[in-house]
Amino acid sequence: MTVHIGVIGTGMIGQDHIRRLTDVVTGADVVAVTDVDAARAAEVAARVGARALPTGQDVIADPAVDAVVVTSWGPTHAEYVLAATAAGKPVFCEKPLATTAEDCLRILEAEQAAGRGLVQVGFMRRYDPGYRAVKRALDGGQLGHPLLMHCAHRNASVPESYRSEMAVQDTAVHEIDAIRWLLGEEIVSAQVLTPRRTRHRFAHLADPQFMLFETESGVRADLEVFVNCQYGYDIQCETVCESGTVRLPDPADAIVKTATGQRTGVLQDWKQRFGAAFDLEFAEWIASLHDGGPTGPSAWDGYAAAVITDAATEALHTGRVVSVRLKDRPDFYRS
Repeated sequence: MTVHIGVIGTGMIGQDHIRRLTDVVTGADVVAVTDVDAARAAEVAARVGARALPTGQDVIADPAVDAVVVTSWGPTHAEYVLAATAAGKPVFCEKPLATTAEDCLRILEAEQAAGRGLVQVGFMRRYDPGYRAVKRALDGGQLGHPLLMHCAHRNASVPESYRSEMAVQDTAVHEIDAIRWLLGEEIVSAQVLTPRRTRHRFAHLADPQFMLFETESGVRADLEVFVNCQYGYDIQCETVCESGTVRLPDPADAIVKTATGQRTGVLQDWKQRFGAAFDLEFAEWIASLHDGGPTGPSAWDGYAAAVITDAATEALHTGRVVSVRLKDRPDFYRS
């Protein structure tokens, strides 16, 4: 059976997901799209044989649409996720689930009222083969309890519109979810330090930033966010346990040896690094819709990420260690 998909938002990430659902994933068919730029939506729709509809609400209400993908501007996410939930349609929402913790809680309440899981959030780190291998090693128990985690998220550069808060809200949020998922526990506090700033930055931007998180069991996870590192897109993660360590592998590439030395390439953007993870994320999401509903990152994960990024943003501005205050996790979201 083919799942007929409606996509809300045909910008860069929306178009990439439409391509993925059309050309890579089996069992899916994009039948309707919309965007605030109607001309762009019409062009994308024509490319894949879909219909361009006036609004996101029209896409959700369309009887031909079985499930919804939300890739619109962040502040619109809550509206569309709530509408899809009310319509009883599964919805895949790119991060953030919502731009406020309060809206995330509304989504949690609506999904519980619907009586079944409908919402999946786009934290694609969980679908990367390297991250999954790290998860298996930690869950296997042979390394003992995790004690420390070291993470880095580096971009070659960012546009001038990138602000200091975005290091937490748009960049670190992926590692925040990965930390929670890999360790299987919640983050309880956040701290952000701003060391010497690189000269390769805009005057308004604090870069790099060093973040420190603590989990329920006392694991300390540090995260370097450096968005003007100049040399490429570099994602690192290592966990130190009682009896050993486990580290995320670097992406495979050829090693070139010459008389002057040995070198290997460095990826330059997130599409190169996580393209396969996005493919698997959507393949598993489509498969899950045939088998009872989404099994990936849940609305609870989206809510937790929102609360933690709020705490880290406060820590950035105040210099204090800020406690993370999550609501009690409903049984609905306990697997």
